[in-house]
Amino acid sequence: MSEQNTGPENLNWDDLGFSYRKTDYRYISHFKNGSWDEGQLVEDNTLELNEAATALHYGQAAFEGLKAFRTKGGDINIFRPNENAKRLRQSAERLLMAPFPEERFIQAVKEVVKANEDWIPPYGHGASLYIRPLLIGSGDKIGVGPADEYIFTVFVMPVGSYFGGSLKPAHFVISDFDRAAPKGTGAAKAAGNYGSSLMPASKAKEAGYSDAIYLDPSQHEKIEEIGSSNFFAVTKDNTFVTPDSPSILPGITRQSLMQLAEEELGLKVEHREVYVNEFDSFTEAGSCGTAAVITPIASITHNDKKHDFYSDTEAGPVTQKLYDLLIGIQLGEIEAPAEDWIVKA
Repeated sequence: MSEQNTGPENLNWDDLGFSYRKTDYRYISHFKNGSWDEGQLVEDNTLELNEAATALHYGQAAFEGLKAFRTKGGDINIFRPNENAKRLRQSAERLLMAPFPEERFIQAVKEVVKANEDWIPPYGHGASLYIRPLLIGSGDKIGVGPADEYIFTVFVMPVGSYFGGSLKPAHFVISDFDRAAPKGTGAAKAAGNYGSSLMPASKAKEAGYSDAIYLDPSQHEKIEEIGSSNFFAVTKDNTFVTPDSPSILPGITRQSLMQLAEEELGLKVEHREVYVNEFDSFTEAGSCGTAAVITPIASITHNDKKHDFYSDTEAGPVTQKLYDLLIGIQLGEIEAPAEDWIVKA
């Protein structure tokens, strides 16, 4: 029996990894003749596309990633879906796609999570239900231009850790490649941004690193982001620092950590340009995102020079506190800073 066809009753919740699994239901809605249809839950995990669909030829494709968690009391918590709804709308506008209404986005996510409730990992296994909303141009357009028809879909799967271990420090390398062009689509969660990152990421992993880190495309002097997540650091004077650039994806996990660092830990927070020559002033560094959650950075290699941070074996104290706060909120064990951080399925 293949892993994709294994039912939830046969899964090892402690060893899920981060891979696709077909679950029972997904949501799908079509945009045609200027409006979205009512949408529905379906069992079929395939999409039918015209051979001239703009998603295939001209990159009209954007997606989101968010998670649902089983609490100790059995509730289902979805983390900040309103922010994902807003970001997908912004990505759609950048790619001239028909935006999916934000309120309907949240309702669709709730419906899919509830319909696949058996696939939500039980409390206490360090796993979650990963939710993937997807918006693509499905209409035929052979001349370069936006489609007249679109598909919005949401599917889910149970996942474990992205980098292979909860708060296990990882090693990264700065890439010679650029992630996004100046004034390009770097701030959108566009599929093409990830397509261009595949080769640099592959080269980094072949060299023994977890992923590549990208610098600003103009001068190659400033940290932008990691291929699959955002970057943060903690300075020697206990300041939480994260890069600011128009080419960076506005990460929801990063945004959450900035707020928690300031309001809960009392740290000074700086959202600013972060230069590679600042590494010696950092005591901790990390990768953060929906998939990665928080991964401590043990080292960054740049121009064959290795810069070490807190530890090869454990998270630094600030990183650990932020992780505990974030996970505690997601699991309903710590009160969220705002009511809309947690939506019940």
